[in-house]
Amino acid sequence: MVNKYEDPFVRIASMIGGDEYRKVARSLLKAEHATDEEIASSTGLRINMVRKVLYDLFGKSLITAVRVKHDKKGWFVYRWRSRREEVESFIENQKKKISDRLQQRSDYENSFEFYHCGDENCPRITFEDSLEAMFKCPSCGKVLNLKKNEKSKKAFARKIDEIKKDMQQTF
Repeated sequence: MVNKYEDPFVRIASMIGGDEYRKVARSLLKAEHATDEEIASSTGLRINMVRKVLYDLFGKSLITAVRVKHDKKGWFVYRWRSRREEVESFIENQKKKISDRLQQRSDYENSFEFYHCGDENCPRITFEDSLEAMFKCPSCGKVLNLKKNEKSKKAFARKIDEIKKDMQQTF
């Protein structure tokens, strides 16, 4: 279980992938420049799970690796370390992605009128599609009526503003 006093690097790792990620992140903080085998040993996780977590965190730029030649065996191994300084940047990038997706959805909601038959199992459809279907639901055949989406529009706008204000306060 991650608590609010946990290191931000560990908290983010845990949010990304749960318990295995948390264990790997804690191990990386304890032993900088650890190999995947050392991390597996310290966490009790299988080596393939440790590697999966490491590659995912590496892909998100939250950790880095240096390739070195193993002293005894002669092959190359990776020594991993956390990039705690990148946690804030990672969070801001995620907020930006979410804000962009919400903005796209908001634009879609604002660009169309939607029609619906009232059956919760049926999808709402645009005016153009309703016109083609002669205002009969393509799923159940009931009459389609205009469906107001003002609540959705307001909710998207409110959430977008909230995220943008939060991002501005960070900088």
